[in-house]
Amino acid sequence: MSDTLKVVSPVDGSIYAERTLATWREVDGALSEAKQAQAAWKRVPLHERAALCLRFVEAFVSMKDEIVPELAWQMGRPVAFGAGEVRGFEERARYMVAIAPEALADIDVGPKEGFNRWLRREPLGVVLAIAAWNYPYLISVNCVVPALMAGNAVILKHSGQTPLCAERFQRAFEMAGAPDGLFQILHMSHETTERAIGDSRVDYVAFTGSVAGGHAVVKAASGRFIGIGLELGGKDPAYVRPDANLPFAIENIVDGAFFNSGQSCCGKERLYVHADVYDEFVDGFVELTKKYRLGNPLDPETTIGPMVRTSAASFVRGQIESAVRGGARALIDEKLFPASKPGTPYLAPQVLVDVNHQMDVMREETFGPVIGIMKVGSDEEAVGLMNDSPYGLTASVWTEDEDAAIVIGDSIETGTFFMNRCDYLDPALAWTGVKDTGRGCTLSRIGYEYLTRPKSYHLRTKTK
Repeated sequence: MSDTLKVVSPVDGSIYAERTLATWREVDGALSEAKQAQAAWKRVPLHERAALCLRFVEAFVSMKDEIVPELAWQMGRPVAFGAGEVRGFEERARYMVAIAPEALADIDVGPKEGFNRWLRREPLGVVLAIAAWNYPYLISVNCVVPALMAGNAVILKHSGQTPLCAERFQRAFEMAGAPDGLFQILHMSHETTERAIGDSRVDYVAFTGSVAGGHAVVKAASGRFIGIGLELGGKDPAYVRPDANLPFAIENIVDGAFFNSGQSCCGKERLYVHADVYDEFVDGFVELTKKYRLGNPLDPETTIGPMVRTSAASFVRGQIESAVRGGARALIDEKLFPASKPGTPYLAPQVLVDVNHQMDVMREETFGPVIGIMKVGSDEEAVGLMNDSPYGLTASVWTEDEDAAIVIGDSIETGTFFMNRCDYLDPALAWTGVKDTGRGCTLSRIGYEYLTRPKSYHLRTKTK
């Protein structure tokens, strides 16, 4: 096994960066440093923790002009959209800092004569964050900032596709003046990562990745009683009711399906459209899809870049071809996108109709720029199809009837339910999933509950 990490850029197949993987001796030292740093950090007043985290945010944002093209080279995001991740990073980080005093405050359980009682949120210790490549900064910040605000130390292991993103975090914390050992990064192999998860100095693991990766994390921690947060696969649906504002729905769902080349955890992967508006919706969806420009992500005119690697694009091509063999119709002529070529990460967006739930494209995670659209005759039929999935991250309904949306939402098996919106994380709301999408929660006040443990104080004040 190689001890060197090589980042193959989806832009042109070149080696964009190389990094030496950490030895166990280096990991061992980092864990010991983190333990020592956390013991001191948990005693630091909350306002001082907040000041450090806000300096970190400022330092990170100051590097935006370097971060945006670096993202394009590592994972293919067009430079036209790279700044959006920096803005989202800042929004989430500042929000989690702002709510920390209330979220982490002692809980008064009420008066009892002769006693003083309360609940306190204690930090867990050392948090190992294992982040994915598709939104490398947003995924990381969801855990890193609240974990530090709660009094934990953090070790960040980023995807092998985006190791430079972890280094940006490290540089920003250095610029902010973080104590030694409080925040560290490690470039690790899968085997070394599994060994770290099993180490007694790791107190919590936050993992974002595949379902198979989630099972590997659980297995690595199986001999220990520690918390594990898992954000895994998704096959997020949308339902367009007959009363929907169609131009608005089309514009937003097309973006939700194809932004980031469809490589979004909560991107739209399957659509159910009421028969009354089906034809009009499909026609509008196809016409808007044709306006995308596929190309080099470093070109400011590009609106859809390459997928992260050739194998990912080949997988999506396979799903499309399998669906067409099964009776689906592809409505986008790939020739409209000259940059789309087999054997490369460049893949044209595709719209499929005449699909059904016997096809993988409607059942298994695609994580690419293709969407299947089915005609339905009622809300009940749509709900049944939306729930017919092993995943449950988000779902959306497009309607002008809020009461009807709430009724549908109450029946949908997902962590987040949207009306007239999709593919967005509001930091005030819990980010969580059900079924094979995982367990645990980030963001919101509830997110802090997973990064702390309750400690009860029960003081008898009268002994006579």
